Amino acid sequence: MASLQSSFTVLATTPTPRNSSLSKPSLLPTTNARRSHRFRVSCSSNGGGGVDRRNMLLGLGGLYGASNLISGRKANADPILPPDLSQCDPTGATTTSGGQTVSLDVDCCPPYTDIQSDYKLPSFTTPRPSGGGSSSEMQNLEFGGESAGTDTDEDVVITGNQEEGGATSSQHTQNTGEQESPRMRDLDVTDPDDPRGFTQQANIHCAYCNGPYDQPDHPGLDLQVHNSWLFFPFHRWYLYFFERILGSLIDDPTFAIPYWNWDNPRGMFMPEMFTFPGTPAYDANRDPSHIPTGTNPVVTLNVGSTVTDPVQIISNNLTQMYNEMIGTPASATDFMGQPYRDGDAPHGFSGGGTSEQGSHTAIHVWVGDPNNEYNEDMGNFYSAGRDPLFYCHHANVDRMWTLWKDIPADYSKEITDPDFLKSAFMFYDKNKNLVRVTVADALDYKRMGYEYEPSNTPWMNYRPQQRLVPANLESLSKTAQTVAKLFPLTLNNTVKVIVPKPATGKADETLVIENIVTDNTKLVKFGVFINDEDDKPEEVDRAEYAGSFTQLPHRVKAKQSTGNLRLNLKELYENINIADDKSVVVTIVPIINGSAVTIGSVKIVPRVA
Repeated sequence: MASLQSSFTVLATTPTPRNSSLSKPSLLPTTNARRSHRFRVSCSSNGGGGVDRRNMLLGLGGLYGASNLISGRKANADPILPPDLSQCDPTGATTTSGGQTVSLDVDCCPPYTDIQSDYKLPSFTTPRPSGGGSSSEMQNLEFGGESAGTDTDEDVVITGNQEEGGATSSQHTQNTGEQESPRMRDLDVTDPDDPRGFTQQANIHCAYCNGPYDQPDHPGLDLQVHNSWLFFPFHRWYLYFFERILGSLIDDPTFAIPYWNWDNPRGMFMPEMFTFPGTPAYDANRDPSHIPTGTNPVVTLNVGSTVTDPVQIISNNLTQMYNEMIGTPASATDFMGQPYRDGDAPHGFSGGGTSEQGSHTAIHVWVGDPNNEYNEDMGNFYSAGRDPLFYCHHANVDRMWTLWKDIPADYSKEITDPDFLKSAFMFYDKNKNLVRVTVADALDYKRMGYEYEPSNTPWMNYRPQQRLVPANLESLSKTAQTVAKLFPLTLNNTVKVIVPKPATGKADETLVIENIVTDNTKLVKFGVFINDEDDKPEEVDRAEYAGSFTQLPHRVKAKQSTGNLRLNLKELYENINIADDKSVVVTIVPIINGSAVTIGSVKIVPRVA
């Protein structure tokens, strides 16, 4: 839409309370924002406003691991341990194509060191001022562009090894820009084994997600940080160390990653700063149909949708955001992801939380190039970190976690399980030290020294409109089959099935789609509707839409994954104004590669708190 604009803003302000009295908003442009280290910076991709040349891009904290840092584990506590750095398989990055294992020409293993330590968070939270600059200056700053000084007369520089828990003193030093510091891409050439280099940073997704690491003490068992309760804390640490590394390389301790707020209509297209060939933010491996070229193709969070009307796309997006953040989760693990403990096999995509499965995965798919064999870069785990846009995307994913924690709910949003809190990862810090961090230390993001500028969140008030008249179950049932007759099945076509309910009417129940077997090498998507009389699968802003299953192609040792999809129905029953029925008709719609999906059965059960 011509009225849609994209922008970033980083501010020093504390998030303001949301206005819960807002009615369902109109589809108008709203303010965009970004992640901040409590300092004021604006960065607008539509040419308006000031742009801090330092507030740009991306790399990623180097991570990596060793298992010998955790000792004295209790028998009743089995957290996921960091991988053994010395046991990384440099040929372990593979995928599968046509039923055959394909080795990727990628060595994701980090440089080896046996010197490690526990990491201590900085003790300072003082706002750091930052000057303004032009977008052209900003484009050249990161990853090996021309060196540039700051725009202030003085910069505050933290000294005394504060990140490692040492002194907390600071000093004011002149930064004239006369001294060049290495950029991330420079290090790829001058010192490829430097863990701060862009390639080493970008390999993190491959190393932790595509097979080079096994779980310590479990040879042959992949370590996987996706599709479980580790997803959010791992990526929070990931971005944290990136900020420290890049801030150090550009002599700006206040550097912060800009977030791409694709959850806001104004941010629902690719930010312009990432679209200029020859600049550090550019990546040629993106879907060419989504690059702004006179028009701005609107992001779709409904993977596989063929809708072209921007208004419908935005309405779908806002409804999906509401569902994954508010409407569907009924427990902390619904949103965060399912438990993942020492010795567990990696979960399939159904183990991920509502945000990970939903908007997070959708953006990966929308940005990745479908013309590449494995949808590189963003569309595959092993290559996602090669695209600078990845990091702005994940900054917004992290922001979703912070927003969700503050949304009132009738369930606890804290996970107190020690297996969650004690799970640990390894990262390289800005001084190239290998450090160990835990999930527990990532739960308070403000303690980590950053916060998010408030950005309008119209999806918070975008609950689907309630049906006035319940669906005619008798009529719907005429075109549906029973569970016993229909399953198991391969999802080649849309199916309708009559599913008994444990209780009549508006009960607190969960739909379970059981034994979903998927080909891990394929992009897969199917949607689920309840008592749907309209049969309009492209419109997910309707009361009948229950949710979806989406899988990115990824590498695990097995070609196929098996899992269950659980969709809570309490609010949906209210939305569809269900009658006192003893069953519902469930519609399952294959959207992408349905032939790569088999489903064992479907049932509705009382929701377990």
